[in-house]
Amino acid sequence: MSIPIVEADHFRLGLFSSNCSGGLAVTTIPERWSASWADNLALARLADEVGIDFMLPIARWIGYGGTTNFHEGVLEPIPWATAILAHTERLNAFATVHTAFNHPVVTAKQLATIDQMAPGRVGVNVVAGWNQPEYEAMGVDLPQDHDSRYALAQEWIDVLGALWSREGRYDLPGRFWDLKGVEAEPKPAAGRLPILNAGSSTQGRAYAARNADFVFTIVGGPEDGAEVVSQVRAEASGQGRSSGVLTPTHVVCRPTRAEAEEFLHYYAVENADGDAVDNLMRLQGLHAQSFTPEMLAGFRSRFAAGHGTCPLIGTPDDVADEIERFAKAGFGGITMSFVDYVGELDYFAQEVMPRLVDKGLRPASGHGAP
Repeated sequence: MSIPIVEADHFRLGLFSSNCSGGLAVTTIPERWSASWADNLALARLADEVGIDFMLPIARWIGYGGTTNFHEGVLEPIPWATAILAHTERLNAFATVHTAFNHPVVTAKQLATIDQMAPGRVGVNVVAGWNQPEYEAMGVDLPQDHDSRYALAQEWIDVLGALWSREGRYDLPGRFWDLKGVEAEPKPAAGRLPILNAGSSTQGRAYAARNADFVFTIVGGPEDGAEVVSQVRAEASGQGRSSGVLTPTHVVCRPTRAEAEEFLHYYAVENADGDAVDNLMRLQGLHAQSFTPEMLAGFRSRFAAGHGTCPLIGTPDDVADEIERFAKAGFGGITMSFVDYVGELDYFAQEVMPRLVDKGLRPASGHGAP
């Protein structure tokens, strides 16, 4: 059985963080995203209708403080993905899973069960961990060196691969999990699931190139992103594999550039949740290597606007042209976030997606996956 999201030959479009209160916008405006199930269901149905390829959630257990306690309310990704897929026909959904918090045997069965319901449409976003306060909340130690985190993550994903491919009952000895007499049924219909990994550190990109179908990585823009794509492809090729590269963006698209910039200033400057932005940036600087120190120093406005992701700001032509630049840099797709996912995706679908079809980046049918 094929896995359409992996085998697609067009530029992929996904939606990121709609399961989290605020989405990616660290703002106090009253119309900020609620992340309620009703809103997520409306978004999933719209995304399915207009041809968005996938939805990608964040796994989060405590908020970032500030006026809004940004990401205080979060729908847990595995039941979220299950419900999203039950209410859609074409859309793919990734379940974001932290290797330190989710036992691989349980996770393998959960994901294979979802795949029974929606064959080929569920994937797994593997997170090796970075957020120290969440580890403390869970009573789990966060290894301070990336090598140890990724050694655990490698064993975790190796266990999944064994459970999805081996028959019968067997032992799986390991450093982190010593499994005796383990077995796993059902298995995914295609024998595996598409794997996404957010690798931006040196170790993270190497791990993703070794294991993932898609490397999800932070870049400054298409220019420096082209070099990142080349590095990831070279690392994957060295492993005898091929990995696509995705990067996250935040979108403000309006009929005029002035309107787009005015709204961006309204929510991300005038009404930024400053304390939450500071807490988020402090945690990223201390415990993650997704952003370089230089990126962190210059990205404060980007963190308020979209969690440090690349901005797509302007008219439909502006946004379509910027997406084309990412495609020309070699990216296999992007994720998008909006302040109002439903209302703004509707406008994006009407105005930007036809332009992407004209540029040869999207199928003329409007639907990404068959």
